[in-house]
Amino acid sequence: MKVLLTGGTGQLGQALLAAAPSQLGGQQLQVWAPARTQVDLSDPLACRKAVLESKPDWVVNAGAYTAVDRAEQEPQLAAAINQEAPASMAEALDRIQSQTGRPARMLQISTDFVFSGDRGSPYPPEAPIQPLSVYGATKAAGERAVLECLGAHGCAHILRTSWVYGPVGHNFCRTMLRLHRERAIRGEPLAVVADQVGCPTHTAGLAEACWRVLELKTWGEVLPLILHWSDAGAASWYDFAVAIGELGMGAGLLERPAEVVPISTTDYPTPARRPSYSLLDAAATLQALALAPQHWRHALNGVLQQLAATA
Repeated sequence: MKVLLTGGTGQLGQALLAAAPSQLGGQQLQVWAPARTQVDLSDPLACRKAVLESKPDWVVNAGAYTAVDRAEQEPQLAAAINQEAPASMAEALDRIQSQTGRPARMLQISTDFVFSGDRGSPYPPEAPIQPLSVYGATKAAGERAVLECLGAHGCAHILRTSWVYGPVGHNFCRTMLRLHRERAIRGEPLAVVADQVGCPTHTAGLAEACWRVLELKTWGEVLPLILHWSDAGAASWYDFAVAIGELGMGAGLLERPAEVVPISTTDYPTPARRPSYSLLDAAATLQALALAPQHWRHALNGVLQQLAATA
């Protein structure tokens, strides 16, 4: 069983590699996670070539353009990576399937930012999408392209998630730890937006959910085309930042946390608009995958303990 994993050096990609099982569907698992120098996601033709030459049973597309604000100034690059690359990989998988007669499947990782945030209650997978930003729009377009090419055959699944963080890479958790240290030393407060609500999701749990999708499909299980996965509970960015300070001190990563001051979105204008409420309804996914996520605070504590152990 061969899996082509994009974004292998990113925070989710590293978690996927760490959690990769030795076998999938009773077959020995081989994961190819090409470096950016090998497969450039901004080059759709290179992506197509990589799939056609490697002939994987699965593509797990964990690579993405995730610089939400910079995407407003680089819409073509964001579209190339988030829309055109998955479209070209899906087309290549469809061609492999036509030539060989065997399933060639794709798991496309997507985002809560495909929603507007106006709903006021958790978004189920079938909810209409209405992205507010270039990043959200390009991710939504990538979803559509993959489903249009492979969805009719049941060979594509979209897994949306939210507020991803882990012990490696650039993410809110690691940034807040640094800011807590710096502001506490200077005796300055840390202002964080309190009127955007979603759920932090740690990479290890997300990686487990991804591998479960592949495992169940390989055994012939029928799964929804669109899946939602996040940790349990709800939080604002302010809640998340406060918890990072509290639990970071408990883990020995901070001598003391900085004071966290709640502010509104209007107090912290950004180039990209963000949904004010993007909580995902994952009930159908949890039932389909037979998995139960950790509460986000419990998961956060585990990540911080992991960081402390490697400090």
